[in-house]
Amino acid sequence: MAKKMSSDTNAINWFEIPALDMKRAVTFYETIFDIQMREMNLPGYETSIFPPDETLGKSSGAIVKSEFHKPVEGGVLIYLNANPDLQLVLDRVEKAGGKVVHAKTQVTKEIGFFGLINDTEGNLIALHSSD
Repeated sequence: MAKKMSSDTNAINWFEIPALDMKRAVTFYETIFDIQMREMNLPGYETSIFPPDETLGKSSGAIVKSEFHKPVEGGVLIYLNANPDLQLVLDRVEKAGGKVVHAKTQVTKEIGFFGLINDTEGNLIALHSSD
């Protein structure tokens, strides 16, 4: 019998966004989300981590450059949190060197809104907010 996930378990516990140019990629995400990322490198891996919110137990992730990480527009699609208002984040994307490829769109009143962007590395990234 499969073990049921508890209500406080996230389906995603970590994500990695591939980068070709770490400085460019980190600057892009720090700019659009107005955050400070933390560098944590391992042998063969350049890594900058999104700031986690330990009080909420939410998942986090990083931008990574390595021989195994290659940006690709048609790859796995992740949704990053753009609360409180997705439009505030979308308005910063092009100024930071990215491209908005799908404007803010409501899914349902309960689910909220999503948008799609291409980051500076060519990755297709989804954004979500409740407003």
